[in-house]
Amino acid sequence: MIEPLLGTDGAARLRADLLAADFTDAGLAARLDARTAGAVRRGDAARVRRRLATADDPLAVLVRLFLAGARVPAPVAARALPSVPLESAIEAGLLVAAGDTVRAGVEVQPYGDADAAEPWWIVADLPAALRGGPLPTDHVLGIGGASTTLALATMRTPVRTALDLGTGCGVQALHLSRHAGAVTGTDISTRALRFAATTAALSGQRFELLAGDLVEPVAGRRYDLVVSNPPFIVGPTGRAHYTYRDSGRAGDAVVAELLAALPAMLTDGGHAQFLANWIHPADGDWAQRLADLIAPTGLDAWVIQREVSTPEEYVRLWLADTGEADEAGTPSADAAAAGHTAGGTTAASAPGHTSGGASSAAAAGNTSADEWLDWFAAEGIEAVGFGVVSLRAGGHADPTVRIEDLRQPTDPIGGLVPEWFARADWLRAHPGLALLATRLRPADTLALHTESRLTDDGWTGQVRRFALDSGARYVEETDELVAALVAGCRGLPLGDVLDLLAAGYGLDRDLLVATAVPVVAGLVERGILLPAD
Repeated sequence: MIEPLLGTDGAARLRADLLAADFTDAGLAARLDARTAGAVRRGDAARVRRRLATADDPLAVLVRLFLAGARVPAPVAARALPSVPLESAIEAGLLVAAGDTVRAGVEVQPYGDADAAEPWWIVADLPAALRGGPLPTDHVLGIGGASTTLALATMRTPVRTALDLGTGCGVQALHLSRHAGAVTGTDISTRALRFAATTAALSGQRFELLAGDLVEPVAGRRYDLVVSNPPFIVGPTGRAHYTYRDSGRAGDAVVAELLAALPAMLTDGGHAQFLANWIHPADGDWAQRLADLIAPTGLDAWVIQREVSTPEEYVRLWLADTGEADEAGTPSADAAAAGHTAGGTTAASAPGHTSGGASSAAAAGNTSADEWLDWFAAEGIEAVGFGVVSLRAGGHADPTVRIEDLRQPTDPIGGLVPEWFARADWLRAHPGLALLATRLRPADTLALHTESRLTDDGWTGQVRRFALDSGARYVEETDELVAALVAGCRGLPLGDVLDLLAAGYGLDRDLLVATAVPVVAGLVERGILLPAD
């Protein structure tokens, strides 16, 4: 059994102190003024320290310690954590002694969920901004861009069993606890599992936590839902392994490995969702390459690409992410803002925190920016995509697979995934000409935008675009006939709508049907047209 920091009883006492101080999302909102709260959200530790420098109430002290990296006089810290002896907190690594002061040894982050009945806390290693210098190779991440992306992308349909593969500090497991009867988390890093156990204990949850590489700890088991923020970084083998990001596999092989393993891990009708980076080959189609990996699984799949980075952007971002000084330089504002950070771990790490910062990374054989970029060039990789893979064990002989570039802002993807699979099922039940007997309607938030350009002859060249103002927020060009078809789908069977269009536009009815049916199927798949019933 994986024990939390401070042990089970000590974690319970720490939870009581955090609650008593109201060190929660709600407590922070009530206690902090707008500028300080904004600084906390941005991770602007220096501003938080300045604004709370003289505050000594328990909540302010805990903010200074765990969110701002401040040194606090030991007696002041003891008053803020009255149930946890300082000696025990220091021994467990929760605090670090520094003369007659203490500072945080780990990050304790209040965390909220709109549906959570009780406050949550995430416990992880201190972020780079608070610890200074390059990250140790066994660093355990807290809340990051990727963990938030996956949390928002995960469908929240109630399930009996759920697996967080590469749980790290337990962010996804916490979210799964809201709608899963039993939650299992795996990670190869025992440090990460101790953090996950502490996250669970402080948040009033219980997870089954198992140690091992990728799917190894749960071989032979099946789950209703599997989620993963794996170590997905694309690069050569032989790099220094940061356990939170580097899988030890070359290129994007971890994606292929997960896809191959997941069919045996899902119950009938079960789902899997994971984040990934994938290669854009210079001499091939990235989407077809992914489709070829998915095809042998027999799973239905919706793959959404959210970002694409050049090799130069990619290397700059990831070297900056670990705090490594390198000739790659500072990441661009756009790359830094992306903030996607792989989360699970598959590279072995020793118990206890690796020390040595940059020297430990160098000793592990860190690949320089030039060497990494040379590898991209040698492998013929022109870009790296980032996105969300959603899979379902639908039991179909001809599974539905959709791979698309979806970089526009969308509603949270987690709410879109079950709707997409439902539409795929509906289309499967109404193939080809069977659509003619169905009744369809436009999506409630569908708009038709028209655009003309001013020329010497006046306004010409009208362009029409469908735009969904909710969901995936597709924007796509259309033409007058398709726009008329969609407008006509208001109660009549599709076949009757096509009869009217053929008569009104003087078109051959059979040719119109042959052309329109696949177009309508695509509109239904994207949610522009919906089944009326």
